[in-house]
Amino acid sequence: MKTTRLRWVIVALIAIGTVINYIDRNALAVMWPEISAEIGATKEQYALLVTVFMLFYAAGQFAFGRIFDRIGVRLGFALSILTWSISIMLHATANSILSFSIFRAMLGLTEAGAWPGAVKANAEWFPPRERALAQGVFNAGASIGAIISAPLIALLFLAFGWKGTFILVGLLGLVWLLPWLIIYKSGPATHPWVSAAERALILDAPADDAAVAGSRPAYVPNLRQLLSHRQSWAIIGARFFLDPIWWLFVSWLPIYLAETFGFDVKQIGLFAWVPFVGAMIGSLLGGWLSGVLIRSGWTVNRARKIVVTAGGAIMAPALIAAPQAADPTTAVLIIAAVLFGFQIAIGNIQTLPADVFDRRSVGSLAGAGGMAAVAGTLIITWLVPVMTRISYGPIFLLVAALVPLSLIFVWFVSGRFEPVQPATESSSLSPKDH
Repeated sequence: MKTTRLRWVIVALIAIGTVINYIDRNALAVMWPEISAEIGATKEQYALLVTVFMLFYAAGQFAFGRIFDRIGVRLGFALSILTWSISIMLHATANSILSFSIFRAMLGLTEAGAWPGAVKANAEWFPPRERALAQGVFNAGASIGAIISAPLIALLFLAFGWKGTFILVGLLGLVWLLPWLIIYKSGPATHPWVSAAERALILDAPADDAAVAGSRPAYVPNLRQLLSHRQSWAIIGARFFLDPIWWLFVSWLPIYLAETFGFDVKQIGLFAWVPFVGAMIGSLLGGWLSGVLIRSGWTVNRARKIVVTAGGAIMAPALIAAPQAADPTTAVLIIAAVLFGFQIAIGNIQTLPADVFDRRSVGSLAGAGGMAAVAGTLIITWLVPVMTRISYGPIFLLVAALVPLSLIFVWFVSGRFEPVQPATESSSLSPKDH
């Protein structure tokens, strides 16, 4: 029987939504040198806006994780992208730090849905050996969005000004909704376009055993039960330490280029996309490599840990080298290596909830992990204005130290990343685990 490929169409659509997500969130950073001059805002006030965004992004990660587990992927994504598109368009009406803060809060709350939604869609539509690659495709969407956003926003700004730019990028999400609602009719179990062969592959079972595999009793933990397992805390801890590295460059790269090399909006548009090419390649390579290792006989536990560690081994030295860059070309190439290693690691970490728990509960754990990631990011955000008064060297060295801390959680807190059952010695937190 012919195997359809609808699962890859679904992940491609989600990746496109993520491209739009990053165009929307990066618009303020790219245009900030001009917006701040117009409204009389300072670097510390920009840090406040980043903080507001991240606080509500943390709340949105947790809330949407629960929402996706309750209403499903189709309606969850529709709700998230509709509301964040409206939120970014409202930025065009802002004229003060207060009004920008309100709209950044709305944007952070609603954009957060994309990440637990992607993890849940990944768990529903892909078998374990394909999940890291699928997550890599999704994360590549974030990188492509970051690549596109700097030059696109710069061009739109030059043509329409910052207010017109906010309106135009907001329209992209509304356009995305139409194909999403047409194509994503339901999950793979009941979707009319999914063949029996693809459904069996998604269930990771032979075609004649698919119905049986799908009907076996499963452990579907609630949030309290999720947090009773050491694997959950390993995922949460790893994201707390690792995600601030990504957000440092998403939020501050344009400001870093402006302050370190005297760039204006046009020059930012010419350079700020380069590091995210490295991120895009790392997203795909990390997912592909994990899948290759699993298909060659490695356990999911071993494959994920080794690939995450490889990403960390690239990230940390590049972060240490970044302060030595004497020109913008060298700087963005080193940062590209940082984000290359980051995406190799994070794609596999984000896949872990689906490796450990039933697909009906992964949204909640992904949301909790995302909330922890934001908590770590907020700490770094508050430190940036203080630690970058002379140069960005100190903050680069600080985040380099976060890499080994994240690996401690992946290797030593986690136990084994494998499907867990209630009250098993290998997965529950107990004194002899530590």
